[in-house]
Amino acid sequence: MRYHKLDLNLLTALKALLTEKNVTRAGEAVHVTQSAMSGILARLRDYFGDPLIVQVGRKMELTSLAESLVEPVNDVLLRIDATIATRPEFDPLITRRHFSVVASDYSISVLLLDVLRRVHRDAPGMSLEFRNPSESAPAELEAGEVDFIVNPESQNSPLQSGAILFEDTYVIVVDAGNSEVGDSIAIEQYLALRHVAFKSGRHGLPHFETWMANRYGDERRVEVVAHSFYLLPRLVVGTARIATMHTRLAKQLAGSLPIRLVRPTFDIPRLVEVLQSHKYRDLDPGSMWLRDVIIEGARALPPLEN
Repeated sequence: MRYHKLDLNLLTALKALLTEKNVTRAGEAVHVTQSAMSGILARLRDYFGDPLIVQVGRKMELTSLAESLVEPVNDVLLRIDATIATRPEFDPLITRRHFSVVASDYSISVLLLDVLRRVHRDAPGMSLEFRNPSESAPAELEAGEVDFIVNPESQNSPLQSGAILFEDTYVIVVDAGNSEVGDSIAIEQYLALRHVAFKSGRHGLPHFETWMANRYGDERRVEVVAHSFYLLPRLVVGTARIATMHTRLAKQLAGSLPIRLVRPTFDIPRLVEVLQSHKYRDLDPGSMWLRDVIIEGARALPPLEN
């Protein structure tokens, strides 16, 4: 199909080229050979009257025109995909839909495990893929490469609406035999102790770690860094180290680990977890069904103790 002399079948290939900036990788993304993708790039260059991808030093870079095409091409393809995927009726019992969800192991443990059980019962043919949070997740949501993100409110994509799921507080976790720390801890003692801290990926910091860095800089003595919230309490067992983690998850794990929960006497901002999906999915009954299941699961969570 052509529109203003452009073969619309080339749009998917154009998106791959703009994303990968490499003919070979773009061909792999759309399952065509390198020679075929080279031919497609030649046709696109001819249509736009622009090279689109050029070599700068040892790297391939997008031209100014190609940079300006990234957002509108993604937008057009996502609109088409949302329109085609949308069905007037949705039956969870017979659906074979697949959804991708960006969520931390914390969100999965506290909320999404129960959601998965509901999906297993009510939509047995539905499949889900969980992806780790990353700095690129908002861009992946904008491009339609993921369906949902469960993230702290402070990390929301500003272009998409979100539904608040639940709130959480923070608690200090210590080994059950730790005699250095009592039932509560003040900021002076907290900063003087040895810590297990969380970090996501190369640069990512979660809600608490970002707040701590902004408020106290590098005053903490961090001895161990973990890339899983689930590991934090395990890494204090048998040591004098402490870890700061979400209260809901800490209470879950306290029953199976030799740890003790300690209340901080200094104020830590609450965490607000939000569910985001792309606005173009708002009329898709399948997406709406899963979104409602996630929101209902969040409403069923026990209230926080003050």
